[in-house]
Amino acid sequence: MISLRTPAEIDAIAEAGSVLAHLFDAIAPRVEPGVSTADLDAFAEQFIRSHDGATPAFKGLYGFPATLCTSINEEVVHGIPSRRRVLQPGDIISIDAGVRLNGWFADCARTFPVGPIDTESTNLLDVTRTALDAGIAACRPANRLGDIGAAIQTIAESAGMSVVRELVGHGVGRAPHEAPQVPNFGRAGTGLRLMPGLVIAIEPMVNQGTATIETLDDRWTVVTDDRRRSAHFEHTVAVTANGPRILTD
Repeated sequence: MISLRTPAEIDAIAEAGSVLAHLFDAIAPRVEPGVSTADLDAFAEQFIRSHDGATPAFKGLYGFPATLCTSINEEVVHGIPSRRRVLQPGDIISIDAGVRLNGWFADCARTFPVGPIDTESTNLLDVTRTALDAGIAACRPANRLGDIGAAIQTIAESAGMSVVRELVGHGVGRAPHEAPQVPNFGRAGTGLRLMPGLVIAIEPMVNQGTATIETLDDRWTVVTDDRRRSAHFEHTVAVTANGPRILTD
C-alpha cells in the first residue's frame, strides 16, 4: 500500500535525513587510500548513534551485517564492509546508508573518488549525479513515476552508459523499503501519478558498460557483469505542492 505523508511526517523523515546528510559530509574526508571499508563502517555507526535516538537502518536489515553498504569500482550495491577491503588510489566507492529516528526512516547514497581518478570514472560520477538531479526534478504533482525513470535513463544513455534495471528506488517512511518501486528507466507519462505527500528514495545506479549485473557468492554484493565500474547516488525526496523537497540534503 502506498502512503501519503503529512507535512509534519515529512519533517520527521527530514530529521532522519539530516543525520544522513551530516554523516556524508563527515565521512567524505575519510575516504582516502589506505582506509578500510570496515573503518568507514565503524565511523558511520558511531556517528549515527551519537545523535539522540538515531540508529543505523541497514544493520540487521534482512540479515545485512553492517551500517554501510560499501561498493568499490565494479560493485554496484550492497558491498559488505571488511578489514580486508582497503581503498586504493584511483578507486571509486559507493556508500549507501540509512537512518531510523523516532520511528521514521531515510536513505541516501553517494559515490566518492579515492584520490585522483581517471577521466572516465569522473564522467561516470558526473553523469550519475546529473541523472539523480533529473529524476528529482521530475518529482512534481501530476507527473508520473515513468517521468522519473525516463529522465534518469535519458541522461545515462545519452552519455553512452547504462542503468541497472533489476534494482530500483522505493518508497520510504515507517519502513526502509515501502511501495512504490521507483525504476531508473521508463516511459514518460506512464505509471503511478505523483501526489503531494509521496516520499520516495530515488537512486540511479549507472554502469560504464553493460546494464547486466550478478550477485557474488556472499549473497549480497552486486557487481557488473563486465566488471566495468558503476556509480550510485540517492536522495530521499518528498513530492510537495511546490515540487520536490530533498530530505537528505
